[in-house]
Amino acid sequence: MQNWPLAATRWAQITLAEDDPEHFDADFWLRLMRDSKSNATCISAGGYVAYYPTQLEYHYRSKYLNGTDPFGTLVDGARKLGMSVMARVDPHAIHADAAAAHPEWLARDKDGNPIEHWAYPGIWLTCAFTPYHGEFITEVIREIVREYDVDAVFANRWEGYYGISYSEAARKSFRDETGLELPLEEHGDGWPEYVAWRRRRLGELVAIWDQAVRDLRPDARFIPNMGALAARDLARDLAEPVAPLFIIDKQGRHGLEVPWAAGRNGKRNRAVFPDKPVRLITSVGPEHKYRWKDSVAPGEETKTWIVDGFAHGALPWFTKFNASVPDERWVQPVVDAFNLHATVEPVLKDLRISADVALLDPTRTGQLRAGDNDHEDGFYHALVEARVPFEFVSDQMMSLERLREFKVIVLANAEQLSDAQCTVLTEYVESGGSLVAAYQTSLYDENGAARADFGLGAVLNVHLTEPSRPVQNNYIALTGAHPLNAGFAGTTRIIGGTHIIGVESDAVAPFRFIPDFPDLPMEEVYQREAPDKPAVVCTENAQGGRTVYFPFNVGAIFWEALQSDHGRLIANAVGWALGTTPEVTVEGAGLVDVAVHRGDQELAVALVNLTNPMTMRGPIRETLPLPPQTVSVAVPVDRARVRLLVAGVEVETAVVGGRAEVVVPAAGLLEVVHVDWSQA
Repeated sequence: MQNWPLAATRWAQITLAEDDPEHFDADFWLRLMRDSKSNATCISAGGYVAYYPTQLEYHYRSKYLNGTDPFGTLVDGARKLGMSVMARVDPHAIHADAAAAHPEWLARDKDGNPIEHWAYPGIWLTCAFTPYHGEFITEVIREIVREYDVDAVFANRWEGYYGISYSEAARKSFRDETGLELPLEEHGDGWPEYVAWRRRRLGELVAIWDQAVRDLRPDARFIPNMGALAARDLARDLAEPVAPLFIIDKQGRHGLEVPWAAGRNGKRNRAVFPDKPVRLITSVGPEHKYRWKDSVAPGEETKTWIVDGFAHGALPWFTKFNASVPDERWVQPVVDAFNLHATVEPVLKDLRISADVALLDPTRTGQLRAGDNDHEDGFYHALVEARVPFEFVSDQMMSLERLREFKVIVLANAEQLSDAQCTVLTEYVESGGSLVAAYQTSLYDENGAARADFGLGAVLNVHLTEPSRPVQNNYIALTGAHPLNAGFAGTTRIIGGTHIIGVESDAVAPFRFIPDFPDLPMEEVYQREAPDKPAVVCTENAQGGRTVYFPFNVGAIFWEALQSDHGRLIANAVGWALGTTPEVTVEGAGLVDVAVHRGDQELAVALVNLTNPMTMRGPIRETLPLPPQTVSVAVPVDRARVRLLVAGVEVETAVVGGRAEVVVPAAGLLEVVHVDWSQA
């Protein structure tokens, strides 16, 4: 079926363990596929272990096959249900016999020693730049596609060893292409060249495997498994022509991670590959460093991850490790979440997610300097709290045409920007767009070299006077009436940053830094001097755009300390930069992740209820009902039809002043407000 990548919207994955052929219950899995309304499945086939009677030497067969073909059994059963079928392979490790016969296949450390598997001694890690991937796995893929009725081959851990492999094949390829030796460490000498080389080589590998599949089945494809940062490992120009969809392997959250991270996967991938379908893998077990892979997460946690993902375009895919099911508590939550998607899919499938605001995703240049995502996380959470619909825009897609799709671009801490990227951002503002930027944005070029001043200094109306320095007990003072001061009644100052930058500006500064003063002894904790250097710089441009610059780590410190004033400050900045009432507003109590899906004469607002005591650190035990929410949508006509898709009811709505306003009286995990004016 030629259009299967679009039609396959709910995926059931069975990741077999080696002993499963001896005792797994195929009927259980086929019933689950039916009950969950899954229309596609991914089934373990080969690579590290073959679950079918392979004829290839060194393609290790499960020792429990005993004449059976569990892969073939599941493929046939899924086909009878009318499902798309994908075969899973995993080439990241090989058994000892293959390693002894083909030592050239192995990943190696700096000293040339083969690298043993970190979790299971006696097997060996492979290198993606050797003939094991380029030739042997290509033959495995050909055998599977030739012998079984599959629509695609999916590869897990297909990049082989995740560190720098010093195999002879890798050394030679890198030397021939760049004239350099492989870097001795991440972010060391030659790292930018390595990142670019690795991305190209992996893109070429995807193309080789895709061609091997299509040579045998023209409508079938090869699909690489991607991590949470899909743009990081593949050259876009090589991957986009061959990949019909992208599968994001961010199976859940752990530690201090918020459920909106599921939806972020959809946004991030869409920023690089805007026209490619995205699927988000969710594990039925907890995601934790202790690797409890054969366990079960609380059902509401699993449901929330799935729902936030598909609300933002990363459609559902569940995986169960090990086909035996000693604990069935995950089954009904998966069925419920998948059926929830089936309920809203008829409307959402024909709409496109869009927003007026976009957060720059520096996944490419972010590889070149060591760092973390705290700045992005803080801005992201502040926008979710403020119910601001927003998308990502990738540094790989930073053209003026792309930026003009949005009214505001947010640079949480885009340290590394090339001269060309700074020029595009400047032209964007000169054409009427708005920027909100923070901290060290544009102080480094694309290779991580420091600039003497901001690359975006002219457009942000700032000049560097002092590099970043750490501070404690820092405050910023309100210095005059301005929209960015909204909501701060009753105070003359708020908490500032923990890393601040000295700048000069002749623009409006609604906040200024209070000069440092001690935090101990307590008798010395008082302000000595008047506020001086700008802490927030606001500029209104003649072309209509606005810029806001924060010379401190506002996003990172908000994420670390979660002080509400920082979140309000970020929201105020984006609201002021937008300069107009948003097309969609959502008001009410609680934490709601909002996604707007647009069509020509209709619009759907997805409200994901994250109001939960376990939101900031999971797992979620129960979903608490969302209190009433008021959704207001700008419409170009005097009447519109409004339906709550999850509740399954139509709502009488009057259009007043060009806006349709509807009250959602209550919601569980999800409600979708569908506004249709096509019949007006």
